[in-house]
Amino acid sequence: MSRIWIFVLMLLAGAVSALQPSVNARLAQRIGLLESAFVSFTGGALCLGAVVLFFGRGNWKALSGAAPWEVLGGVFGAFYVTCLVLAMPRIGTTAAMAAAIAAQLAAGLLLDSAGAFGFQKLPLDIPRLAGVLLVVLGSLLVFRK
Repeated sequence: MSRIWIFVLMLLAGAVSALQPSVNARLAQRIGLLESAFVSFTGGALCLGAVVLFFGRGNWKALSGAAPWEVLGGVFGAFYVTCLVLAMPRIGTTAAMAAAIAAQLAAGLLLDSAGAFGFQKLPLDIPRLAGVLLVVLGSLLVFRK
């Protein structure tokens, strides 16, 4: 898959990521915050399970050799979804997403510059730092009352 298609795919994923917590927050008004997050993760797990069943080509046996921290993604995801469901009705979709995106970019910049998790090390240069700083400042503008 080309880099352009991957970028387009991530644009679509970004748009969907604004819908998901909004839908979850609406459901939370009916059934509760934690219950809504649970329903979200259960639905996602079932959908992904079907995709893996039909298209998965990985090696489940290799999971036994994974380091404990390598299987924490779901825990991080549950924390993220729960925080968004909590934030959306209180500060709005735009402010919640702006804060999340700003933090993701800032953390990503640090992880890239360290070459964390064995991934490609990318420089912490002025253009990348300025781009993230602008997003952080933009998130503060969106958050103001």
